[in-house]
Order: sequence, then structure tokens, then C-alpha cells
Amino acid sequence: MPRYIFITGGVVSSLGKGLASAALGALLQARGYKVRLRKLDPYLNVDPGTMSPYQHGEVYVTDDGAETDLDLGHYERFTGVSAHQSDNITTGRIYSEIIERERRGDYLGATVQVIPHVTDAIKAFVLSDAGDVDFVLCEIGGTVGDIEGLPFFEAIRQLGQELGRDRAVFIHVTLLPFIKAAGEMKTKPTQHSVKELRSIGIQPDILLCRAEIPIDPGDKRKIALFCNVPENAVIEGRDAKSLYDVPLEYHQQGLDTVVLERFGLDDAPAPDLSVWQGISNAVHNPDGEVTIAVVGKYTVLVDAYKSLLEALNHGGIANGVRVNVEWLDASQFEDPDKLAALEDVNAILVPGGFGERGAEGKIAAAKFARERKIPYFGICFGMQMAVIEGARHLAGVERANSTEFGPCDEPLVGLLTEWVKDNEVVKRYEDGDLGGTMRLGAYPAQLKAGSKVAEIYGEPAINERHRHRYEVNIDYRSRLEAAGMIFSGLSPDGILPEIVEYPDHPWFIGVQFHPEYKSRPFAPHPLFASFVGAALEQSRLV
Repeated sequence: MPRYIFITGGVVSSLGKGLASAALGALLQARGYKVRLRKLDPYLNVDPGTMSPYQHGEVYVTDDGAETDLDLGHYERFTGVSAHQSDNITTGRIYSEIIERERRGDYLGATVQVIPHVTDAIKAFVLSDAGDVDFVLCEIGGTVGDIEGLPFFEAIRQLGQELGRDRAVFIHVTLLPFIKAAGEMKTKPTQHSVKELRSIGIQPDILLCRAEIPIDPGDKRKIALFCNVPENAVIEGRDAKSLYDVPLEYHQQGLDTVVLERFGLDDAPAPDLSVWQGISNAVHNPDGEVTIAVVGKYTVLVDAYKSLLEALNHGGIANGVRVNVEWLDASQFEDPDKLAALEDVNAILVPGGFGERGAEGKIAAAKFARERKIPYFGICFGMQMAVIEGARHLAGVERANSTEFGPCDEPLVGLLTEWVKDNEVVKRYEDGDLGGTMRLGAYPAQLKAGSKVAEIYGEPAINERHRHRYEVNIDYRSRLEAAGMIFSGLSPDGILPEIVEYPDHPWFIGVQFHPEYKSRPFAPHPLFASFVGAALEQSRLV
């Protein structure tokens, strides 16, 4: 039977509950335990798929096609355990399922209420599909006291009672602000947050206190006394120099030890942290550095490209270098004079995105990389813009464009309305719903023998995660290949272009999928490792 760890937050948002959950999962793995991580999000959206990146940051996609919170990316990167549709739930999804059941008459005439119907649905989600694991870590989004989060807190309170103290532990992540004018750290916000949590029936077992400076032993004793936790259960969580230092630092503070003691597992094996020590050493002691320009649409909010940034860092780890990222708004490159900003970078990456804004700037960046022989990596929308660029300037299709921006004479990129998944035909319609209707999740592709990508992957077939609604039109393949761009990856039926490249370019690859979702610090994705390696070679030419 799995044990459950519930991670809540207080005082302010963005304290790093997701990172703490991921790091704790990694520490438990290092001791030989199997883990599963889940996220409970209180917002009313069914999933984050239709939310603006400015509102929510990145939408993370799982192998089975779920559009989820970006924290699931942390979970996968730190533990290597692939997340599933059943690992992220929202209030919107809970209510949607309850209303469907009510309309069918499943409640047999009962009045449908938050308690017990909503809380029962939340508990069923937490307990379902756990598999053969030792620990399930459940992070509750938002902060204690939020109105929308109350059903989730009530549900985990009930689970704490039902599972018993030997199978449920509560960790509360909170903030200890340092007031410079007073010259002291304040514990009162943490005390109030714990008081709020206790008022709804949850007594935290462990406090993970985020702080800018070391916590004074006297403050630890004070927090322990007023919050009714053992002093060794007040864990210091200071900002780390790297995300990948967090497991090591939390272990040093005793987080995993206290958790296991709380479960009565005093004889747990010592952790093997050699992998994390190696990653930390690679991050802090690089042999060089490269500069990569990310030409995107949402560059003012780095969380919109969270997995992408981490995959680039993983590529740096693979090559022993630090990756410096320059975030550049694609719109500026609609002015040719602004392309000078790309003169001094070692590589250019154009990521995924939606909509027409910045599209011409991305096309200009692809043209700049192709002509200047600068390594170029186009992901999803970035591949589509690279294909349009090649069609316009090499294949003579001057009016090449995407129907995503409206009707056009030469639809190099068009709406994907039909494809095959698991031997079944999937259909979508132009006027259909937006949410959950893209080509989502892992799909196979066949690689062209002798191509650059076949060399990088070292195998003839791959399986990568997708999130897109538009697709490069295969009807233009012969004209593009005659102009020098080869289609080096296709869907197994040969209909959907997955990868394009220029054989006469040092490194110019576009992919329709999102390889960043499958990159890990201990297993960098081969495309990112190769791309950063190409950037390193470019830096040596300057």
C-alpha cells in the first residue's frame, strides 16, 4: 500500500511547492523507493490547454496526451517517472465529471454537494491508478485560504483521517520574509499560515520554510513552538544557485530523513546521491559557455518556455558548458535592421507558439540562420516558419504561408483535421472547440537513413510528444527537397512531416514535436545535446 505525502503552500504563491515535491521525490528514489507525483489545481479550467502562457506559463504534455500544469515537468525531470493523464486534476475537470454524472442520474436523486460529492471525487483521484509505488506525492496548487482551494484541503484532511498517521504526511511550504529595515526575519506570516491550515483541520507534520538567509536556531525553536511541530521538522529552504542543487540541499537540511521518520521508516537505506552530485558539479564547473538566442513570442515570461530552458541546460551538461540564453521577441525582426541582434549568438532556436504575431520575425530569424550558417533549431511553430522561409526564398513559392493566419494562396502549413492514433482515425473540425483538440501526446516517426537526425538519435524510429493544430503540407515536399530541404522524419504512414533539415548546413533542423518534454538532467535529449554541441563548434569559429 502506498504512503501519501501532501504538499501545501501558504503566505504567497510561487514558493516552489512543485520543485520541492520533485526534489523530495528524487531523494526518496535515491533511497530505493518508487514514487508517483500528482498535482491538484483549484482553478475552474478543465486543463491549462486554453490558458495564455502569460497567465499560466508553459503547458506541459504527457505521453498519453494530457495538457497539464508545468510542475509535472519538474516531476518528470527530477524523477524520470513519466506522468499520466491521471496525475493532474483541476476543479473544472472535477465539476465537469460530477455534472455529467448528475445529468445521467448516477446520484439517484440525491442533492449534489461539495461535501461529500466533490471531496469524494477528489479523494478518488488521489487514490486512483497509484500503481506499484511506495510513495505518492500530491501537491495542492494555490495557497491555504484561497476560496477555490477549500474543497481540496477538505479532501486531503479527510484522507489524512482515513489513511491514518502511518500512511499520510502533510508538508506545508511557507515564507520567512527578511525585513531589511528591521534587520530581522519575521516568523509571523508562517504562524498565521499554519493557523489557517489548522483551522480547516490539517496539522502540518513538516514546515519547509523558504528564506533568503539562514534561519536562526532561535527562530526555528519559535516556529516549532507556535506551529506545533518538532524542531527538526522546521526545514530551511533557501534559494539555490541551480535547480539541480535543490535535492542535495534539502537532503542536507534533513527533509527526506524527517519524512521517513514521520512514517516510522527509521531503518530506511541511505541515499545514493552520486547522480545529483555529478549534475551539480557539471552545472557549477563548466569548461566553457555558449550563447543561444531564443526567438519567441512569450519571451517576457520565461516560465512560458520552462521545459525548453531546462532542456538547453541539459544540453549544456552533456557538453560541459554553460548555456547563456538571450530571450528575443520575434516581432522586432520584422525590421531587417534589428537582425543585428543575432550577429553575436552561437545558435538560434525558434520555439513553439500560436498566432500570427511575430511570425514574420521568426521567418526572418530562420533565413538569417540559414544564410549565415548559424545552428538553427525550429520546434513546432519554429519548424513551420523555417519551412515557409525555405519555400519562399529557395523553392520559389513566394506566397507561401500558413492557414493559421487566414486564407492563403500557397498553404505550406494547414489545419490538421485527421490523423491516426493507436490504429484509430482521429478527426477535428475547423469550428470545433479549442481545448484538448490538438494532436497531443506521443507519436512515432520514421527517420531517413543517412540523415542528420538519424545520426543524432542513433536509431531508425523515434517516439516524441506533440502539441499542435497545424501541420506542414506534404504536397510541397518534392519542391522543397529539390531546393535543398529534406524531409528526414515522417509519420509511419508517410503523410505527416515530422522533421526537416538542410544537409549542406552545419546544423539546421526543424521538428514538429516538442523534444524538450522528454529531456532530463541525467539523460539530456539527443537533439538538445547535439544542438548545444553545434553552438559550441560555432563559438570556436568566431
